[in-house]
Amino acid sequence: TIRPVTIGAILSDLDGTLVDSTDAVLRVWHRWMDDHGLGRTRSAEHPHGIPAREVVARLAPHLDADAEAAELERREIADLDGVVALPGAAALLRRSGPPPLAVVTSCTLPLARARLRAAGLAEPPAMVTAERTARVKPHPDPYLLGAELLGVAPAACVVLEDAPAGVAAG
Repeated sequence: TIRPVTIGAILSDLDGTLVDSTDAVLRVWHRWMDDHGLGRTRSAEHPHGIPAREVVARLAPHLDADAEAAELERREIADLDGVVALPGAAALLRRSGPPPLAVVTSCTLPLARARLRAAGLAEPPAMVTAERTARVKPHPDPYLLGAELLGVAPAACVVLEDAPAGVAAG
């Protein structure tokens, strides 16, 4: 028999799930790679869904990952051309009834807010960003914090994700 399932909360990733930022992300990263004499990654090869600091550490371990991540964040906030809402995102964020929703992203809070604004989307009341947990995706900590912020048991949450690291975390 099929039993109905009650969804206690929605935990949604941002990039690739609520907004399409791929062109802007790749544009910034490719310029950064060019600046450092690194080979460019194609979209499918770029490690999406994890914080910039970890991507820098993977692609250029000889560089200061914290300093480079700060520079990349500055560039990404400055280049939002083409960041758009994905279908259904505005309606999902605009609704007022249950279940509650939290955005759970590997972006920093300033970058997440900039992308939401660029896409014309409302900021949800609950946001979990890269700086809020010690461990990031693919660890479950960001999604566990999202459930906690909404006061819902993790098992009662549905996760909306597009990147392998986020799927593993969810």
